[in-house]
Amino acid sequence: MSSEAIVTIWDKSKAWFTLARPQFLSVGVLPFILGFIMARHDEGFFHWALFGWGVLSVILIMLSTYWAGECFDYQEDRISGEIGRSRFAGGTGVIQSGFVSRRDSFIGSVVALSLAGIVGLIIWVGYGTGPLTIPLGLIGMIGGFLYSTPPVRWVSTGIGEIWIGLCYGFLPVLTGYYLPTGRFDYLTFFVPIPIAASIFNVILANEFPDYVSDLSAGKQNFLVRFGRVRGAQIYAAASLIMWLGVVVSVFVGVPATILAYSLPSSLAALFVSIRMLQGKWENRRELEVLCGLSIFVNLGTSLAYILAIYWS
Repeated sequence: MSSEAIVTIWDKSKAWFTLARPQFLSVGVLPFILGFIMARHDEGFFHWALFGWGVLSVILIMLSTYWAGECFDYQEDRISGEIGRSRFAGGTGVIQSGFVSRRDSFIGSVVALSLAGIVGLIIWVGYGTGPLTIPLGLIGMIGGFLYSTPPVRWVSTGIGEIWIGLCYGFLPVLTGYYLPTGRFDYLTFFVPIPIAASIFNVILANEFPDYVSDLSAGKQNFLVRFGRVRGAQIYAAASLIMWLGVVVSVFVGVPATILAYSLPSSLAALFVSIRMLQGKWENRRELEVLCGLSIFVNLGTSLAYILAIYWS
């Protein structure tokens, strides 16, 4: 094999790795882990094999979502790259660089989605999980794949951000609890509220760097519909919902240690909300920091619940 071919294979491999956005896979995996930790707390056991297959299915659904987004958000991502690329928005730039085609990215998305479906069947048939196993999986698959894919394209409906809150907040916690137990617990409907609110804010914050490109491409997402000033106000309101959700969860059965574990993410959410309301989203360099802190808030909230429940 020639050195040129080796370089090409290496570049292609790096391109697909970048397309996978491994640094963002944890936003879906951590809530799923939380669901399993809650099940372990209630049932007294941890089903490692089932957990492994479940994590694989979550990752495959996220890969399908990311790769479909790279394909169908091509135009606005190109404009965003010309304006100034962000580490948290505007796509990876891999397709624009020519290392992977839009067609291949879409094929990869379909393959990942198909594999997720196969894994779901293995979980249901092989481990005898409950009858809602497949419906729960289908919600995630449909929500993720159609987030950017026409003609549905949730991302351009104005409710895509809320859909993400459901699919990355409630759905993984509910599924993670349901698979090993075959049922739901009332806590599984309270605990995801702060996580859903924080992932909503991650998506909303990431739309600020892309506002001009999304507007130019006719992408009617939440921020384009409401504008940046009101978007900052909505961000602050979602942060308040997140904090209230943490407090309420203590009164319905979550260990009070969640208040201590979630303090760093709560303070970070307060800081970002204040800076957003002050209009600091106009400073692109500071906006990059605020987007990063928004992810920290989301991951910190999920981790806080994992620690509080695991050590209770």
